Amino acid sequence: MINGFCKIKRVGEAINLFEEMQCKKIIPDVVTYSSLIDGFCKSEKISHALNLVNEMHDRGQPPDIIIYNSILDALCKNHQVDKAIALLTKFKNQGIQPSVYTYTILIDGLCKGERLEDARNIFKDLLVKGYNITVNTYTDMIHGLCNMGLFDEALALLLEMKDNSCIPNVVTYEIIIRSLFDKDENDKAEKIIREMITRDLL
Repeated sequence: MINGFCKIKRVGEAINLFEEMQCKKIIPDVVTYSSLIDGFCKSEKISHALNLVNEMHDRGQPPDIIIYNSILDALCKNHQVDKAIALLTKFKNQGIQPSVYTYTILIDGLCKGERLEDARNIFKDLLVKGYNITVNTYTDMIHGLCNMGLFDEALALLLEMKDNSCIPNVVTYEIIIRSLFDKDENDKAEKIIREMITRDLL
């Protein structure tokens, strides 16, 4: 029920149920904590989420990467990227291995905060370490490059993406096309549109 309340953003009712469980000496499991922490994060109550993380540690139930990803995502969306990076460092030191999705969250947050060089460094590190980079990771990096007007680099990354057998999706192409049209790079945009037509994406 806690998960259901959190999904429909009725976090207050989820908290009441959680507190009722504790009064009855019912120990919450990781799934219960995960649902409530995710609910707090989506309601922008990040400090409450972090308090629950501390409570999990106190109970000997260390959070997993799914829980930390929820908090990282909330921090980045609230323009607290430095806190997100500090949290990443902290849980890595605790032996929790970040996933590609973890790094994708950070890359997106850094790009939106116009910290492109930091995003580039993380992205390059993923390539060097042999991570299986997803279409979402590439797309977020391409979006960041386009926002800074670095279209040649964005198009080069699009080619690299295909060379690495990671197929661009509609979102990837739309980001590039919209950015090119915004900067009056119409010929390049039309070339990308023709490629989309060839791939039956339009």
